[in-house]
Amino acid sequence: MPSNSILAQKQQIVADLAEQIKNSAAGVVVNYQGITVENDTAMRKALREAGVKYVVMKNTMTGRACDMVGYGEMKQYLSGMTAIAISENDPVVAAKILKTYAEKVESFNILAGYVDGAVIDAKTVNELAEIPNKETLIAKLLGSIQSPLYKFAYAIKAITDKENGGEEAPAEA
Repeated sequence: MPSNSILAQKQQIVADLAEQIKNSAAGVVVNYQGITVENDTAMRKALREAGVKYVVMKNTMTGRACDMVGYGEMKQYLSGMTAIAISENDPVVAAKILKTYAEKVESFNILAGYVDGAVIDAKTVNELAEIPNKETLIAKLLGSIQSPLYKFAYAIKAITDKENGGEEAPAEA
């Protein structure tokens, strides 16, 4: 009887993980071997503050959760000491944070990830990490929109000043 209870618990854990993956913007799978407690604690804090869930689970259970949401291709990356970072809203934040630690710790590696309904390899995750965050992109967009508007406004002002100056000029003569 206890084995049925344990099986039911595992099935619920897998279903919960699958639900988190399904409802997320992106995720990254890492091999966390060799990371120090100090670095691990700092990394987990950074992930948590960014709204990213970091889950260490047996590879078979993570694989089942990935199967449940259509990311079965992810299972090929699940060997060794793996964890999955799940970002609910921001598709790049998990990749950015984990890339920082992959650069610091030689044995800590990004293995793969998923975004926009597709499994991506480590190279693509690293490229994703290079994308500026949403706020930076919005600021750049607004800056690029404002620049032509300012130039247009200055041009209109110059035209009106010239026209106003042109009308007043004969009166002064």
